[in-house]
Amino acid sequence: MRDEVFIRGAVPMTKSEVRAVSLSKLELGQDSILYDVGAGTGSVSVEAARLIPTCRVYAIEKKPEAIELIKLNKEKFSADNITVIEGSAPSALLDLEAPTHAFIGGTSGTMGDVLQTIFDKNPEVRIVINVLALESVSEVLSWLKEHSIEAEFVQVQVSKGKTAGPYHMMMGQNPVYVISFGGEGGAAVE
Repeated sequence: MRDEVFIRGAVPMTKSEVRAVSLSKLELGQDSILYDVGAGTGSVSVEAARLIPTCRVYAIEKKPEAIELIKLNKEKFSADNITVIEGSAPSALLDLEAPTHAFIGGTSGTMGDVLQTIFDKNPEVRIVINVLALESVSEVLSWLKEHSIEAEFVQVQVSKGKTAGPYHMMMGQNPVYVISFGGEGGAAVE
């Protein structure tokens, strides 16, 4: 889905090209239960919900402005299989049903606790994490190493064309690290 179709604001959004790679790496199925942690505008939740209407999606977000945007986008796209959860992860995850899949777009410094909570609920969960900062990559790498889990790392760098007078120039967006691991036959966490 094009970024322009979403109701936005000042809230960060996973851009369409990165969203496409991330959704592919999630490997969602008909009966998936997806946590979208740090859901922002809800772009990943909405696209997953529309892609697989039988999937149950939990959009977890703590910022009030983002919660409103998720609700507006849920309504705009008639994504009735999304449940909006207001709160901070990992505590907001505790009372939810166990996930089969998790997309992590933001944890506000609680990455390790969020990952552990998700794995405690389902050791076979498939996880995809998007990070921008090298410190966040390092934090994920440390957690993976501590739990002896192998992951796939993909860096997505997107440039989009912009008209500048009679010319077309490519304008680079921030590179995003898409980290994926787990799933059927994945490693259990102890």
